[in-house]
Amino acid sequence: MRKVLIAALLAATAPVAVQAHDAPPAATASAAEVQSSLMKPPADARHFTISSTSAKSGDIWTWQTADGKTAYRMSLNLRGWRTETDALYAFGADGSAQRIAVRGFTDVGDATEDYWVDEQGVAHWKTSIDQGSAPIAGKRYSPYGGPWMTPDADIAALVAAGDKGIDLLPGGHGSLSLAGTHQIQGPGGPKTVRLAFFKGFGFAPNPVWLDENNRYFGSAGVISVLPAGFEAAGPKLKEIQDAAAAEMVKGIAQGFLAAANRTPTLVDNVLLFDSVAGKYVPNQAVLIANGKVAQVGPAGSIAAPAGATTIDGRGKTILPGLWDAHRHTGGDDFNLIQNLATGMTNYRSPGSMIDETQSLVRRRAAGDLLAPDGKTSIIIDRKNPLAAQGSLTVSSLEETLAAVHKVKDAGMWGVKFYTSMKPEWIAPAAAEAHKLGLHVHGHIPAGMRPIEAVRAGYDEITHINFIMMQAMPQDVVDKANTAARLEGPAKYGKDVDLDSPEMKAFYAELAKRGTYIDPTLSVWEPMMTSDGSAIPPEYAPFAKVSPPGTVRGWHVSGYKLFDGLTRDDFRKSFRKMVGVVGRLHKAGVPIVAGTDGWGLELVRELELYQEAGMTNAEALQTATIVPARLVGMDKTVGSIAAGKTADIILVDGDVSQDLKALHKVDTVFANGVRLDGDDLRKAAGFTGVPG
Repeated sequence: MRKVLIAALLAATAPVAVQAHDAPPAATASAAEVQSSLMKPPADARHFTISSTSAKSGDIWTWQTADGKTAYRMSLNLRGWRTETDALYAFGADGSAQRIAVRGFTDVGDATEDYWVDEQGVAHWKTSIDQGSAPIAGKRYSPYGGPWMTPDADIAALVAAGDKGIDLLPGGHGSLSLAGTHQIQGPGGPKTVRLAFFKGFGFAPNPVWLDENNRYFGSAGVISVLPAGFEAAGPKLKEIQDAAAAEMVKGIAQGFLAAANRTPTLVDNVLLFDSVAGKYVPNQAVLIANGKVAQVGPAGSIAAPAGATTIDGRGKTILPGLWDAHRHTGGDDFNLIQNLATGMTNYRSPGSMIDETQSLVRRRAAGDLLAPDGKTSIIIDRKNPLAAQGSLTVSSLEETLAAVHKVKDAGMWGVKFYTSMKPEWIAPAAAEAHKLGLHVHGHIPAGMRPIEAVRAGYDEITHINFIMMQAMPQDVVDKANTAARLEGPAKYGKDVDLDSPEMKAFYAELAKRGTYIDPTLSVWEPMMTSDGSAIPPEYAPFAKVSPPGTVRGWHVSGYKLFDGLTRDDFRKSFRKMVGVVGRLHKAGVPIVAGTDGWGLELVRELELYQEAGMTNAEALQTATIVPARLVGMDKTVGSIAAGKTADIILVDGDVSQDLKALHKVDTVFANGVRLDGDDLRKAAGFTGVPG
């Protein structure tokens, strides 16, 4: 959810400049008031649409104003998450922005942003999360937010700079690498477009499409920004750029998976996490050979075989590789390398595209992709403007049943039903899925409460806000396929009695049924608690080792307040969400740790479980053995025992004393292959060890 928006933003705006107008609307203005104050595009504006194969979600327009400025207007409704922004640029004689002004709001807060260059050549900027100044000195401003468009002047400057690139403000360095040209069909016939990759604006090269004059043409992905009339070309463009990215990572994978990294490894004198027993065992030795855990025993009891690498484990912790049970895979091969670099050897994707999943599995098996191992569900949603991006969309029960069979025939692990599904379709569709051996989980369809979905066949509930729907007013439940799925819990959550007889009965029934819960607390924490003054805690450990533009984007000013609520009200409601997780765990409901993000958020997710009342070991089990049980892989992974697949991590520090030690990954064993932590971090775009 949050990460879909962030990923779309990064893909579409890499070096965009965005800002705020001279008289920004008051912070207390309603969304409708802000929207009505934004610029209106003229009839001859260039028109782009924001769409997926599931639905059209928004529009962007750009035009020249009478006084020579470049204007942008964006309107987006992504499953109820609203973004309404505009931007006005004034360019100097050299083509660089001299003033940028952005107004409006997004799902993560106020979009107001101002940038200007004074007569002394000093650039100044102010956003809802930062402000500063610096000599412009040939640099270009990389904005915090705004409409998802890259100004043609910035594209031209990057093309002219070539490999040397351009220094950025507030920080960083970016370049644009041109790739091949391709032809697509549009409303006026064939169109020649060129693939390019932005570099330096994020962790990995970011694809963008240019026209024959090297102007911004669009961006393709699960969500695409393309000129109106070219929407059908989105899947083809995505296929081309994905193939180009696959070639980039192929050499990286083959280097890490070389024979030299497949020799046996003995880790001796190490603290071991026994995930099955839920305890730490000191002074242990673990031998890894032929992709398996060969032996586990007391320190000094195992002899290293000939040719083995021996690692002194004193001061370190060895544990099963981490799981992210809510990691949407597909479309970003470099992020999979990053996952390994942060200790994630396994995942459960609760919604990927079938072709991307099949490609991932095939290339990983061939040794052409460095990635964790996992299982994948496919999203099924009712066809309408609020349908989930990348989902199989259906218009009847018959189509729903056919979609379930399509998921099974594609070799997937489960089905994930979404918020616009008709409640009456769930029970028969879940029954069919179970008959085929598929796991059933998802968001709770509008009009249903979570216990009703479980009784209809859900094996698992996704996101803690949908658990909170059990206690929400009916009008919130009825609109749960819109922003009400956050706004309801944000407004009413603080007043919910988590220990009422009704809630206790709810927890008890979930426990009795063995229903899994995937809370993703780290999704809601920044949206509900942040005010822009600090990086949210899930990203703070990575701030010093990540690209400046990415770090700046991690600052959010929080979901726009409404109905007279305060940020403190939102924070109280979030604490109730944390409290629900603790009560579910205490009642015996199995919890799996997931991020719905890059995976960087996983350690913070575990820390929140500790805050909810779990012990250190119990929290760590939610990211090791429990998700392995969920997907039926616990016989081979999820714990360290002789004969199991060696999906294992070694970290510097004592994890039993502080889960933050998980950030300091020393070595990753992926299917027994020994991967150096520093080398993985470098390949993933980090400049050092997270702190």
